[in-house]
Amino acid sequence: MIGSSVVLRTRSWIVLCLGMLIVGSPAALAADCPGHPDALGTSRTLVVDPREHPLIGTMQYRETLPLKDHEVVLTFDDGPLPKYSNQVLQILADECIKATFFIIGSQAKANPEGVRKLVAAGHTVGTHSMDHPLTFDRMPIEKAEAEINGGIAWTSAAMTDPSQLAPFFRIPGLMRAEGVENYLISRGIQVWSADFPADDWRHVSSDRVYQLAIQRLEAKGKGILLLHDIQARTVAALPRIIRDLKARGYRIVHVVPATAERPATPTATVEWLLHPPTETTPIARWPRVPNFAFTQTRTLPAPALADLNAQAEHQPLLPLRTMAQANVAATLPVPGRALFAIPEGSVEVLLSTTLSRRAATRLAIAAETPRAAAKDKAAKGKAGKAHAHRTAHAAPAALKHAAQAKSATPRPARVATSVKKRA
Repeated sequence: MIGSSVVLRTRSWIVLCLGMLIVGSPAALAADCPGHPDALGTSRTLVVDPREHPLIGTMQYRETLPLKDHEVVLTFDDGPLPKYSNQVLQILADECIKATFFIIGSQAKANPEGVRKLVAAGHTVGTHSMDHPLTFDRMPIEKAEAEINGGIAWTSAAMTDPSQLAPFFRIPGLMRAEGVENYLISRGIQVWSADFPADDWRHVSSDRVYQLAIQRLEAKGKGILLLHDIQARTVAALPRIIRDLKARGYRIVHVVPATAERPATPTATVEWLLHPPTETTPIARWPRVPNFAFTQTRTLPAPALADLNAQAEHQPLLPLRTMAQANVAATLPVPGRALFAIPEGSVEVLLSTTLSRRAATRLAIAAETPRAAAKDKAAKGKAGKAHAHRTAHAAPAALKHAAQAKSATPRPARVATSVKKRA
């Protein structure tokens, strides 16, 4: 009985733990979406400290958000624009999805109610400059600061509670510049790039936007998706993207900034890499050369032979094998003088002096003359025989050709007479 009760209690504990896991699953969170039990929902909220990781998004930076596999963060740029932003807001509300919006200051100035709707729906609101210039990578830093500050000022002014503005900033067109990044970091603002876009700002169809979003997400497995809430093609593609995310097992993560009352989510540094290295994956990088600290700059003297406890008079200058070879070479006989003797009057002697070179040349020509004359005579003989042979064969042919020409000659006298008679 005691053993059976222990088993029952153990099983009950396992069932309770499984039940707690199921309640905390994305499916359970989606079921909590009022009126939409099949909604995708938001799986968790990630709290980040912009000062600890100021540059995120692997399209441009080394780090990205510390997401788990099959986790996605939806971001929207360039709003709010009532015609399309309100539709995007409704699609997200129907799925109980929380996203991050990067607001343009001029849009917030023209449509402050749109900014308040985003905050009321629980979305994260960052900024995207004042007028969205695509020259952040080359404009003067003073102008860039004015663009950044203008966007922040007008977006904050549109909010009922300006503290709801997140210290998140995305550079227009992702035209990054080091001076701009340094300025944002100095103000404690996190610079957001993305991990993959859907190209919805281009003149493409909504089907293409959907395909690119899913294909690029599948290629990376997780990350930050870049969209725009001011495009009709985005409004048309968004429901299909969400439906595919749900079918493929992806989960939505909502990102918010850390505050005094809301500390950052504990993470390890390696989690901020898109694909952290593992123990089974070799790292193809050379280790960094350490910086040595030299306490003294004085050089030591070179060691003397006496420092080696050796006596110079007993040390051979060459190794034993080399010395043996030297002894063998010393026993060879010295070559005689006759070996280098050159006979007087030879061509070599004549060529050794400038005045005798002509004489040596004449001797060489004289030696070659009889042989050249014999060759020339033989060649002439052969040529004569060939010419005679050709002449003998050509004579009959010439006579025959002359006879044919004579027979073919016309008679102009008769022709002239006949013409005269007719006249």
